[in-house]
Amino acid sequence: MAATCLSLSLSAPRAYAQHDIFDDFPFVISCENKGTHHAYYLSRVTKDGTATYVASDKIAGTISLDGHAKAVGGPGGGSCAGKTLEQLRAAGQAHSLKP
Repeated sequence: MAATCLSLSLSAPRAYAQHDIFDDFPFVISCENKGTHHAYYLSRVTKDGTATYVASDKIAGTISLDGHAKAVGGPGGGSCAGKTLEQLRAAGQAHSLKP
């Protein structure tokens, strides 16, 4: 019994370490704003699960797994603003590297 408990406790952290948080988010989100199409690339994911996406012209946005897309630094976001990841995927705006 002791060997089984030890085995389980040693394998749990290992399984957790194999999860890549970046797998939860698309690599690129495409948005249209005022007639211009932007590609926002995944830049970072914080401890609280908020992903930051950046594009050219020093523009950025954030989104969480259960939240809505928001522009950083002011209003904007165009066709992405207020959408969830599920909505972005359904609209063909979220693009992953893995199938």
